[in-house]
Amino acid sequence: MPLSRRQPQRRLAIAVWGEGALLIARIRHLPEAASPAILARFVSSLRMKPAPLLALLLLSAGPVLAQPATAPLFWPDKQGPTLNGVVPDPDAARMPLEWNEAANKSIAWKTPLEDEGHSTPVIGGDLVWFTASTKDGKKNFVYCIDRRDGKILHHKLLFNNVAPEELANPVNNYAAPSCVLEEDAVYVTFGTYGTARLDPRTAEVVWQRRDIHARHFRGPGSSPVLFENLLILTFDGIDRQFTTALDKKTGTTVWQTPRSTNYGDLDKDGQPTREGDLRKAYGTPTLVKVGDASQIVSVGSRAAFGYDGRTGKEIWTVTHGGYNAAVRPLVKGDTVFMNTGYPGGHLVALRIDAGTKGDVTAKALWERPKYNADLASAVLVNDHIFQVSAAAVGVCVKLTDGTDAWSERLFTGAGKVIASAIATREFVCFFNEAGDATVVAAKPEFKVLARNKLESGMTASPAAADGALFLRTKTHLYKIVK
Repeated sequence: MPLSRRQPQRRLAIAVWGEGALLIARIRHLPEAASPAILARFVSSLRMKPAPLLALLLLSAGPVLAQPATAPLFWPDKQGPTLNGVVPDPDAARMPLEWNEAANKSIAWKTPLEDEGHSTPVIGGDLVWFTASTKDGKKNFVYCIDRRDGKILHHKLLFNNVAPEELANPVNNYAAPSCVLEEDAVYVTFGTYGTARLDPRTAEVVWQRRDIHARHFRGPGSSPVLFENLLILTFDGIDRQFTTALDKKTGTTVWQTPRSTNYGDLDKDGQPTREGDLRKAYGTPTLVKVGDASQIVSVGSRAAFGYDGRTGKEIWTVTHGGYNAAVRPLVKGDTVFMNTGYPGGHLVALRIDAGTKGDVTAKALWERPKYNADLASAVLVNDHIFQVSAAAVGVCVKLTDGTDAWSERLFTGAGKVIASAIATREFVCFFNEAGDATVVAAKPEFKVLARNKLESGMTASPAAADGALFLRTKTHLYKIVK
C-alpha cells in the first residue's frame, strides 16, 4: 500500500531478544489502519533465523505526523517568487477579496505575536518565516509558523546585542529586513546586528556572520536577495555604503563593492553633514537579465546602480537627488523602474541593454518628479505601475510615459502606508497602519472592489500561498481565505 506524504501512520518496531542482547531489528512506518495480515507479512519479511527469541510488536498510541514540508516555495522573497508582488496565476483565482475581523469573515486563523518588526512573511511549503525584535533591539528573533493552523513551531532567539544603536526615528524598528527562502535554507538578516542561514526543518543555525557592519542610525531596512550561489546584502549606513555577496552555502564573502556615489554633503571641514544622515537608504535590490548575464539593480541615496551579479563590478549608474530610498525597483522586459527615495522621490524609467554602461542618467526614458511612493513598494501589472504614497494617495502610472491613469485617495480614515501592495492580474490590494485594506481593480480606470478591516494595522507587507493571504499586523499573523 503506497503512503501519501501526510497519511497518518503508526510506528512498528520489532524488538528481538536473543543471546543475551536486546536488538532492534527493524523500525518502519506503516499505515495507521494496517491490517493484521499486513503486519504478519512485515514480520515474516524479517527472515529471522530459528532461535530462542521474543518478538514484540510495539505500536505507537497515536498517529505520527509527517514533518512539515519546506516546498513548494509559495512566497520565498518579500515580493514573492517573481520579486514584484504579483501572485502567480494558479493561486490568484482563489485569493480573497473581502474579510472582516469583527464579523469573523474569511479569517482562517490568527496567531498572537511578541515584540515588533516590519519584516514580511515568506512562505515555503507549510512554513511561514519572519523576524521580530525587542523594542530596544537587544534581542533578535525568528518566527516559524505552520501556515495550515497558525501554530508557532519556532520562536528562536538568534542574536543578543549588548548596546544596539538607538533608533533616531519613530517609524523603523530592528526587524525590518525580511527573510529569503530556498527549500533547504532560510536566510535571515538584521543588518549590522547579524546574518544567518538556518535549516528550515529544525531552525538550527548553519552559519552566521556578525562582522559585517554599517551604522544604520535609523535602523536596518534592506532585505537579502538570492542570486545563483550568492546571498546579496545591502548596507547603506551613515558611515559605510556597500553591496556584498556571501557564498550561500558557507557564508564567506565572495565580493564587496562600495558605492561610488558623490553625495555632495561635505561641510566646510570636509565632514558629511548630519554625520552622513543623507547617505543612508533602506532599499532591497532586484535582478534583471541582460543578454546571458544578470545584473543587480540597487538604489541608494543620491544614485542607483547596476552591478554584475557574479562579480559585483559596477556597470552603470543613475544619479538622482533623493535619499532614504526604500521602494524596490520593478522590471518589465528590458526596462527598469526605480524610485529614488523620499521625501519627494522621483520615479525613473531606464532601458538596460549590453551597451548600458557608465553614467546613464541622461538616458532615462522618462522621469516622474512627484506623487510617487515613499515607503511602500509598488506593483507592476497589466502594463501599469500601481503605487501609493505614505499619505495614502494611490496612483496608477502608465509605463509608456509615466503619466497618471488615475490618482485617488485610497483610505477614508487616517493611517500611514508602509506595507507594500500585493496584486493579481485582476486586483491590487493596499494596506495601512490603521488596519484598513483597500482593493482596487488592476485597470487604468479607478474602481474600488472592497474595503476590509483588521483590529490592528500593518507595517509588514502581505504574502500569499496556496490561494490564501498572510497578513502580519502589529499584534498578530492572520491567514485570510476566500
